[in-house]
Amino acid sequence: MANQGDHAFLIQEVTKKFGDTIALDSVCLGVETGEVVGIISPSGAGKTTLLRLLGGMLQPSSGQVSAGGRMVSQFSQKELLSRRRNTGFIHQSLDLVPELKVVANVVAGRLGYMGIWGALRSLIWPCKEDLNRVYACLERVALTHKMFERTSKLSGGQQQRVAIARVLFQDPSAIFADEPVSAVDPARAKDLLELLVRINKETGKTIIVSLHNIELARKFCTRLVGMRAGRIEFDKTATTVGVHDLEALYELEARS
Repeated sequence: MANQGDHAFLIQEVTKKFGDTIALDSVCLGVETGEVVGIISPSGAGKTTLLRLLGGMLQPSSGQVSAGGRMVSQFSQKELLSRRRNTGFIHQSLDLVPELKVVANVVAGRLGYMGIWGALRSLIWPCKEDLNRVYACLERVALTHKMFERTSKLSGGQQQRVAIARVLFQDPSAIFADEPVSAVDPARAKDLLELLVRINKETGKTIIVSLHNIELARKFCTRLVGMRAGRIEFDKTATTVGVHDLEALYELEARS
């Protein structure tokens, strides 16, 4: 059994069911602090469920999930909430509010730390400290010139950068990105992944990203996890994943 203290996240023999549907089937996976891990698979293989379970948004039907060397089943409600706050998600849909200004969407990254009135104040009248922090986050994604612009007026690539700035403002220890480049052109996809890798190198944040684009996954991730039908088919360094691994991953899906 792997040493829990060696991992930022560790799942052992985890199964997750939704009714009669098995989304994850006896999955084991460890992720070390500071890794950039890519999850690749055919559609419907359980990538999103895995990310949500690692991030504390879902609980397993069976098996153990550990974070920071402790079993999540032993966490108090306060600790569970803190764990969710300490995990940043970049969803495929981005989950931005189009009619709000960029600054408000970025500030929304820390609304979970505030009460109702504090959240409203921060969205409508952010304090000078928050404005400075928002500016710093937007500076890292080259978007300071759009700080007070309505988000709906931004391009798709710019909105993705707002979503990343929001996660940076949240300041989690780990960032999970669920198919973040599926709706953009190859150039924007490359830019976004380069940005995530740069954030990893500069801050040491753990990055876990699910991707359909195999070439991008091999280029930007240090490790690749191949999934099919709720199971992990391989877990290798990106440089050792071969053509036969990828052919088997997708051939198995076609035969199932």
